[in-house]
Amino acid sequence: MGRCDEHRPFSNLMIDKLFNLTTYIRYVAVYRDSDLTMRQRSNLDNASDEESDKYEELLVNPTILKLASQRGNIDCGGLDFVIIRYGHFFQLVIPVDNGHVSVAFEPEGNPLQYVDDILEIVK
Repeated sequence: MGRCDEHRPFSNLMIDKLFNLTTYIRYVAVYRDSDLTMRQRSNLDNASDEESDKYEELLVNPTILKLASQRGNIDCGGLDFVIIRYGHFFQLVIPVDNGHVSVAFEPEGNPLQYVDDILEIVK
């Protein structure tokens, strides 16, 4: 799905580790150096369309991170992550070198409970 397949084995290993944290995680995407790797649990209720997810990772999340990072860098000490609450899930978006990692949670899951573990895996 991208141009830099050298990140794919690393991305798949990271995705496996993230899914092993909790069954509340429904979807993980890693976008680095113009390479996008996405995976979701099977049999999700209210699953987003794969094409919609793709454009969220390519357009929406990088834009949100850019805006929040620029604000955070002015006088807030930077940006660690962003949490978005959609109607059917939470989306945790973490900036990484040359991209981001997205982790979607079931609505009854609390991303803040897992953020330290996720940051440890991602960094």
